Amino acid sequence: MGHLDHATFGWLTPVLSYVMACMGSALGLRCTVRALGATGRSRRNWLITAASALGTGIWTMHFVAMLGFGVSGTDIRYDVPLTVLSLVVAIVVVCAGVFVVGYGRDRGRALFLGGLATGLGVASMHYLGMAAVRLHGDVTYDPMLVGLSVVIAVVAATAALWAALNIKSPIAVTVASLVMGAAVASMHYTGMFAVRVHVTPSGEVLPGATAMQFIFPLAVGLGSYLFLTSAFVALSPTTGEREATASAERPVESVAH
Repeated sequence: MGHLDHATFGWLTPVLSYVMACMGSALGLRCTVRALGATGRSRRNWLITAASALGTGIWTMHFVAMLGFGVSGTDIRYDVPLTVLSLVVAIVVVCAGVFVVGYGRDRGRALFLGGLATGLGVASMHYLGMAAVRLHGDVTYDPMLVGLSVVIAVVAATAALWAALNIKSPIAVTVASLVMGAAVASMHYTGMFAVRVHVTPSGEVLPGATAMQFIFPLAVGLGSYLFLTSAFVALSPTTGEREATASAERPVESVAH
């Protein structure tokens, strides 16, 4: 049985992963709020941005946390195609959940289906990402903790979508994103505590890339995407601001005529 260390860099990776989860949650919530106030193509574009932000933020949170994951007696590598697939799954399934909420007429039913889809997407991303781990030994899971992690993911996703439907003020969205970030982090570490590794010492070279070779650069790139998208959303006028600007311009136009 290999000794598992979930924070080989101390508090650095847990704190950074929590920050990334909060950023993705805050951006996803703000974009969803914008989408609900828009129509047509604009609504669709805001929902796609919300899904990409949530999916990217959750994926980045997971793999930033994985930078601190170590097992005594073996190196760790990551299967690159599976790791990338976990990112695609996160975005696509979260997109499905967000669109259900964004276009659903029955809000209660839409919230249930959207939260279920998004939560299962988060859990799928996590365990698909874990399937990409390559080490000398066998990885098994505690079924009870796995089930608990899935429940946490579904509850957290449903709560986040409820917040997007019912919370409008920036302060309230900030608080909701902090709670959502904590829930996502809880889901991740609950899933990680379910991991059991039986190490089989070997001198063979493991296939795949190290975390620093692949995951770190990708996480930095996705983190930059979240930052730039946050700046865009912050600077983009809301529907209310556009209407206020339009109404302010009408008297000027009428006077000119």
